[in-house]
Order: sequence, then C-alpha cells, then structure tokens
Amino acid sequence: MVSAPKTRPTDASVDDFLAAVEDPRRRADAEAVRDLMTEISGEPAVMWGTSIVGFGNTGGPTGDWPLIGFSPRKANLVLYVAGGFPEREGLVSRLGKVKTGVGCLYVARLDRIDGEVLRDLCDRSVHAMRSRHPG
Repeated sequence: MVSAPKTRPTDASVDDFLAAVEDPRRRADAEAVRDLMTEISGEPAVMWGTSIVGFGNTGGPTGDWPLIGFSPRKANLVLYVAGGFPEREGLVSRLGKVKTGVGCLYVARLDRIDGEVLRDLCDRSVHAMRSRHPG
C-alpha cells in the first residue's frame, strides 16, 4: 500500500513566504514563476508544507499533490513539473541551463532560460497532470 504524501496544502500566506526569500534575485524569480503558474493553471497559489508553492490538486491515487509548483531554495529555484509526457525531454533540452530530476527542474537563474519554452513546458505539464487525474 502506497502512503499519501506528507506535504499537504496549508493556510500559510504565499505572499509572506515569498517576501521572506532572502536573495532578491531568487525572490523576483519566484514571484515571476508564481505569476506564470497562476496564469497557466488557472489556480491560486497555495503553500504546500513549509516550502512549496503549488497550484491546483491532482487528487491522484497516492494522495494529493499540486498540478504544478515550485520552491525557491537557496541553491536553485526548483520547478515541479510533470514527467512522462512525450514533449517533455525536447522542451527541457531547449530550455537552457537546468538540471533535471524525475518530476522537477533545478534553475539557478530564470534569466538564463528560455521563457517561452518554460511557458510551453508548464502548460503541457498542467495538461498532462489533468489528463492523468481528471476531476
């Protein structure tokens, strides 16, 4: 039996969380990604646990998880985007300087990646998650 994720939505303020990001560049990058993901998902930004800003909810078989999200960590801006959709690898290869994980991308600086490719990647990720977890 698979256990549900321990990271859950909270009532904490996304604005307060982002305002507390110490590095001004990382804070500005996080605010820009929040705006992008809000627009693409059509969902409000919600704190998931203490450090993830998520949008929507998959309601998947292993429990709740955001459709898409991010976390402004000290070393990188971590973007949580779906894996396993056909266009993902091609988009990631065109994105610019990023490191990848199974369901995340590690971005050192937003101004060093292609914004239009990021928009397309986020859009396709949201569609992939919604098709996997309808309703």
